This record gives sequence, structure tokens and C-alpha cells, in this order.
Amino acid sequence: MKIFPVILSGGAGTRLWPLSVPECPKQFLPLVSDRTMIQETLLRLDGLETANPVVICNESHRFLVAQQLEEILSGKRSFDYAQDDKVAAQDGRKNCKPAILLEPLPRNTAPAIAVGAWQALKLDPDAVMVVLSSDHVIEDKAVFQKAVLDAVKEAKKGSLVTFGIVPTCPHTGYGYIKAGASENEQDVSYPIEAFVEKPDLETAEKYLAEGSYSWNSGMFVFKAKTFLDELAAMEPEMAALSRQAFENAAVDQDFIRINREAFEKIKGNSIDYAVMERTSKGRVIKLDAGWNDVGSWQALWEISGKDNDGNASKSKTVLLNSKNSYFNAKKTVAAIGVEDLVVVESDSTILICKRDQCQDVKKIADMI
Repeated sequence: MKIFPVILSGGAGTRLWPLSVPECPKQFLPLVSDRTMIQETLLRLDGLETANPVVICNESHRFLVAQQLEEILSGKRSFDYAQDDKVAAQDGRKNCKPAILLEPLPRNTAPAIAVGAWQALKLDPDAVMVVLSSDHVIEDKAVFQKAVLDAVKEAKKGSLVTFGIVPTCPHTGYGYIKAGASENEQDVSYPIEAFVEKPDLETAEKYLAEGSYSWNSGMFVFKAKTFLDELAAMEPEMAALSRQAFENAAVDQDFIRINREAFEKIKGNSIDYAVMERTSKGRVIKLDAGWNDVGSWQALWEISGKDNDGNASKSKTVLLNSKNSYFNAKKTVAAIGVEDLVVVESDSTILICKRDQCQDVKKIADMI
């Protein structure tokens, strides 16, 4: 049985402006390594037995997705559908061709995952999906893959599995998941007791001390049919319109254009609100693999390699008496006596801000 990677690539990434812009948001940028974030998302599955990826993206990003996936998937044997065997026999190798589904407009994660589920179900009635965001960082690939395989076992039993990130600090920027008691000591997953909104600092500290709370990662593993059945039971209109939008999609060369007339009628909702907070089949697997959603320049500084003074650089720098700063520029950056700064240069703009004010980057991007 193959795992179906379903990659959500609809984010705008405005908090990483000015490098992340609407025409090229952060998932298409090499912010952490030499690969872009969407490429790294797929590569961390390499070695598992997976089918060709399904990617749901904005129509305006279709060529970026196609080009960046082609760079890493061409000729790979670890991603292939059964129906590609005839093509493989003709050209002497396994053919890896992702299914790129184009959203006509954003409707949040639940409808996007639904059309991805229909695509997987079309190819395999027992398809198990691994739903991933295209813009996360996971440092420990082996630990992540082990968690995915554990989740697949749970999904085959009919569970809807999510990953709860083992918290390293009382973070107030993430939602939390409260795990219930395990049924036996051998369990690697726990029943979901509650989803909790982003807390204040005092509440987050209590969650950390209590021990049963984890950060909500936004990553999921389940059988396509199980998810669609639960969606139909809880959000019948969304389920019906998502199916209609998929079944009336138009194939345009290498892309699948989701039907706009049906899709725009959907009242958008997240998978958490639409399904996970209401299902009795939810399970959480705790994941400690160096996860980060790279939601700000501060977060990127935190996960980057640093010099002895705490400076992280993606550019050539000459630094004197400067500490704990992040530099990402095309030109050489010379800095004297600065501390806790972010300096980022795009083709047309330079951003300079204090690290502890990175949350306001979106505001200044909107002003510009």
C-alpha cells in the first residue's frame, strides 16, 4: 500500500515579506537550505513507499509548482502510480508526475483537502493520505518518517490522525491539542481530548507544565474515504460541493482546474473546525522532530545556524560588535554595533526591524 502525499500550497507567507510576496510566497523560496520549502516538504518523504504527490495550489502559482517539483521528482523511483507502468516501460524508468490541482479561489483547508482526497480516491479506493503544509521545517527526517508510518497504521484502522508537536516553550502563536489517556502502554497515538485556540502566556505555561498538551502542527494522516465520510456527516454541503468541484474539473495540460462554479459556493472552513474538533475518530501522535512553521523572520533566525555572537546570515556579512541578528541580502552587509536586528533585501525593498517586532511585518507590507 502506497502513501499519498497531499501538499497544501495556498499560503501567502506575508510575514516573511519582502522576500515572500503574493506572486512568489515563502514555500517557493530557499529560506532554510538550497532547496525551496515545497521541495523540502516532499524530499522528507523520500524513502517511504509513496504515490505521486497531489498538490493543491493557487492558479497563479501553477508554473512555480510544476517547475520546482520537476527539479526533484524527475526520474525518482520512490514516487510512482501504478498506472504509470506503461509509460515507465516505454522510457525505461519510473515516471513521476504530480497531480497539480488549481484552486480558483481560497476556501481554507477543509475543501482543499477534500478535493485532494477525491483525487487520491480516484486512484486507490484504500488510499491513505499524508496531508502536509508546503512551508514547514522538520529537522529530523528519520523521526518524522517513523511518526508517519505509525500514523498510517492508525489510519488503516479508521482513525483521523494529526501530529502534536512536543512544545519546547510556552508559545502563544500556536493552537494546542490536549491528548487524552492512552488505552495501553504500547500505544503511540492518543485520543484527542480537545483542540485549544492560541493561549495567552500564562495559559501556555500551564499547558507546558501539565504535559498532555502539544502544538497543533496542521499535518494529518487518514484514509481518503474515512475523511470524506466524516466530512459528509459534519459538513454535508461542503462535502457535496467539493465533490462536484472535483468531478467537474477540467484537465489543462499538466494541471487539473477545480470547477469554479461549485467551489466558490463553498463556505470555507479549516479542517480543524469542520472535522477534527467534532469527529470521534481523532488521534494525535506526539512528534519531536525539530518542527517549525517558519512564521516570521524571528522564527527563521531561531532555526538558522549562527556565529559565536548569535548572528545568522544568508548573505555575505562583515560584522563588528554585532549580536543576535539575521541578515538575508543580495549585497554584502556591513554592520557595526547592532543587536537583535533583522535585515532583509529583495529586488526592490530593504526591511530593517527589531527581531521582537517581526510580528508587525505584515502590517508594513500592507502599507506598502
